[in-house]
Amino acid sequence: MPTVFVTDYSFANLDPERSVLGPTGCAIHHAQCKTAAEVIAGGRDADVLMVQWAPITAEVLDALPKCQLIVRYGIGVDNVDLKAAKARGIPVCNVPDYAIDEVADHAVAMALALGRQLPQLDRRLRTGVWKLAPITPMPAFREMTFAVAGFGRIGRAVLERARAFKFRLAAYDPFVKAEQFAAADVRPMSIENLFAEADVISLHMPLNEQTRHMVSAARLAEMKPTSILINTARGGLIDTIALASALRQKSIGYAGIDVFETEPLPADHPLLQCDNALLTSHMAWHSQQSLSRLQQMAAEETARFLRAEPLQNQVN
Repeated sequence: MPTVFVTDYSFANLDPERSVLGPTGCAIHHAQCKTAAEVIAGGRDADVLMVQWAPITAEVLDALPKCQLIVRYGIGVDNVDLKAAKARGIPVCNVPDYAIDEVADHAVAMALALGRQLPQLDRRLRTGVWKLAPITPMPAFREMTFAVAGFGRIGRAVLERARAFKFRLAAYDPFVKAEQFAAADVRPMSIENLFAEADVISLHMPLNEQTRHMVSAARLAEMKPTSILINTARGGLIDTIALASALRQKSIGYAGIDVFETEPLPADHPLLQCDNALLTSHMAWHSQQSLSRLQQMAAEETARFLRAEPLQNQVN
């Protein structure tokens, strides 16, 4: 009987997994692992690891010789050592399409709110200040370029929404061909043009060695002083200390951040002192339906493996 080990989860229960995996005849074990040592202790007999946040390192994989598959609850896989898994012949799968609409909605909602300065104007009014002028210059959306970094499924969904507000649309993605941009009526940008010209930059890149801190102090210095930066992808894409400094110095206009390098966000993080930042607690993926959809889709990928069917979302 194959064994599936759910290393950690933030769900109310594992009923969707049991419903999908029950017919395969597997045993399902679960824990709330936070460290590599805890994963090793709980997963020694596991054929499959289903993982939310627990670290799956080379050390973990060396200690779990029975492991044949890793399924990550979510889109990003930066808590899994992909190279180590590939070297051991272990497929790693994600769930890339469980919350496309939710994340796109959240990213655009942040951009619209900051573009119209809604959080800042609300705070100003509550202090008794009534003015007919914005806090900083407020260009019309039709005069602004809304650009995504990463023209995948979520990036495209974001620009579909931005189009309705008459933004000029652009994207940076070195892996997308020119004809794909043309077919979508989206202007391709180099990374240099992205930071220098875009009025709104929404990040939708994976986190890896090449993209970590792609938004650095140097890149932030290239941005317009009225620009808006949105991140609903992975926290490590931004040097958040540099971002806080740029926001305080008003070298960029606003930032809407849902994901952070360290989560939960430390109570002393300087971003919390920036009144031109709109911060949410890694909630962009959420809707009443998305959580159960995530669980079901992750379980379906596991079930395909157990039935010796082709995997749909292998990333390594």
